[in-house]
Amino acid sequence: MKLSVRDFINAHGSVLGLEETKADLGMERVIKVSHVQRPGLSLSGYVKRKDDNRILIFGRMELDYLRGLKPERRRERLEGVITAENPLIIVARGLSPPRELLKLCQDLKVPLFKTKMRSMPLLTKLMMILSDFFAPTDSVHGTLVEAYGIGVLIQGDSSVGKSEAALGLIERGHRLISDDIVKLRTREGVGLIGFGHDLNKHLLELRGIGIVNVAHLFGAVSVRKEVPVDMVIHLEDWDETHYYDRVGLRERFTEFLGIKIPLFVHPVKPGRDVVLLIETTLLNHRLKEMGYHSAKEFNKKLLEEIARKKELGRKS
Repeated sequence: MKLSVRDFINAHGSVLGLEETKADLGMERVIKVSHVQRPGLSLSGYVKRKDDNRILIFGRMELDYLRGLKPERRRERLEGVITAENPLIIVARGLSPPRELLKLCQDLKVPLFKTKMRSMPLLTKLMMILSDFFAPTDSVHGTLVEAYGIGVLIQGDSSVGKSEAALGLIERGHRLISDDIVKLRTREGVGLIGFGHDLNKHLLELRGIGIVNVAHLFGAVSVRKEVPVDMVIHLEDWDETHYYDRVGLRERFTEFLGIKIPLFVHPVKPGRDVVLLIETTLLNHRLKEMGYHSAKEFNKKLLEEIARKKELGRKS
C-alpha cells in the first residue's frame, strides 16, 4: 500500500497544522520510509549519512544557519541536502522558508509545507504516524475488548459465543474495540496493537438479534479505537475427553507478527459464566504481572507440606 504526499496531508495535515506554501507541487510523490530527518550537519557539507528518501524538517537552528550564509552559498548548501527524491519538506515553528529553499522546492517539484509546531514534537509525531503506517499488519478473526486496562482478544470457533461474551463485558463497564475482524500491527515501545476496520466500527453482531451499535446502546465510554493486545482467550466447546488444567501452572502462548502473547483456553458449557471467567482471568493476569502467582504459591506450599510429612515419617 502506497502513501502519497496528498493522502498524507489529507489524513494528518490538520493534526500537524500543516500550511501550504507557494511550493505545493509534486503532491503525488510517494513517501517510502518511516524515518524523518532534520538536515542539521548535512547543511555544513557533510552528506555521507543523508538519506534522500526521507521527509526533511527545517527548524529554527537550520534556518538561522542558512540566514548567516550568502545567497549563493545558501543555495549551494540546500542543493547538497534536498534532491528530487525527498517526498516532502516541512518548516517548523511557523517560520518563513528562505527564498532559496522555496525556489529549490519549486524547481525540483518537492512539496514544501510549514507548521507552527516545534521541531522535536513535530519529528516525534511524524515518526509515530509513519511507523504505524509502515508497520507490519495482520487480520485475525475474533473480538477485541478492553477490561481492567487489559486488551483481550477473544477467539474461538464460529457460534461459540465470542460476541455474547464481549456484550457481557461491555454491560459490566468494559469497552469494545472490534468485533469479527481484528486488525493487528506492531508499535515500537508498545508491542502488539489491535484495532478495527472503519466498516464495522462500534458494531457487534449477535445471532438472533443482528448487528447493534455499542456506542449508541451503551454510550461513548463503551468503545475505544485501539488497544495494546495483552492476552488471548480461546473459547471452545467443553470436551469431556479432554483434560483441562485445574491448577494453572502451565503457561501457554500464541504469536502474532513475531510477538508472543499469553493464551488461555476456556471451555464453554451451559452453567458456566464465561464473562465472570474472563474477568477473573484478567484480574489474575494483573496479579501475575505484579509478582503474585497463585498457582505457583499453591504449588510451593504443597511441596513444602510434602517435604514436611516426609521428614516427620523419617523421624518416626
